[in-house]
Amino acid sequence: MASLNWGYDGKNGPEQWRNLYPIADGNNQSPIDIKTSETKHDPSLKPISVSYNPAASKEIINVGHSFHVNFEDNDNQSVLKGGPLSESYRLHQFHFHWGSTNDYGSEHTVDGVKYSGELHIVHWNSAKYPSFAEAASKADGLAIIAALMKVGQANPKLQKVLDALSAVKTKGKRAPFTNFDPSVLLPSSLDYWTYPGSLTHPPLHESVIWIICKEPISVGSEQLAQFRSLLSNAEGENAVPIQHNNRPPQPLKGRTVKASFS
Repeated sequence: MASLNWGYDGKNGPEQWRNLYPIADGNNQSPIDIKTSETKHDPSLKPISVSYNPAASKEIINVGHSFHVNFEDNDNQSVLKGGPLSESYRLHQFHFHWGSTNDYGSEHTVDGVKYSGELHIVHWNSAKYPSFAEAASKADGLAIIAALMKVGQANPKLQKVLDALSAVKTKGKRAPFTNFDPSVLLPSSLDYWTYPGSLTHPPLHESVIWIICKEPISVGSEQLAQFRSLLSNAEGENAVPIQHNNRPPQPLKGRTVKASFS
């Protein structure tokens, strides 16, 4: 990740990504707009089961277009199972997407409705692949749980994460971030939609089984402002806040979105 040749604005924004990454026009791109009337209830879908070990939580890092909270993933101490998955997937990291104002910021939309942000908890198929890097480009390599964030009450469970941002203000900074179980961020109902898709930023690999929670989680207006105070520049450079980092919805191209609920 030496210098990013893509971003979220104008000349290197999502509309231009296809010039560097032709897969941007592929058939399984994410995010999408979930049209609820066209989703199909699939009674064979199991409930999702997450069991995360807070001790696996390792560090927070500013990656220049967002921040990641990374986990120790050399064994199965934190896994996602069930749902549409036939194997168990190992927790790798989580991150967020947001907008420059509170009226957009989510990547997935529901019946055209934009939410204020979106949480992504990223897992890889450790049953089949030796590492995240290896799994990231394979069709069944990744599984991401998404939770849509709706502006409203401040979310106390989010605060530990937001409090850590001051330590990683600029691009490339990392700080220890320990003893955290990201499942506390998920909504109380784990009803979900699922479809085959892609990473939502370059390299845009079509390797993701998406699991999108139907119930949104809350986020306060001040909390959203804390996301936007993160900087995309390295230390010592002009301050450029990460105002927004969401890719717009992509065409469905014949895919079916399944629902775990009727």
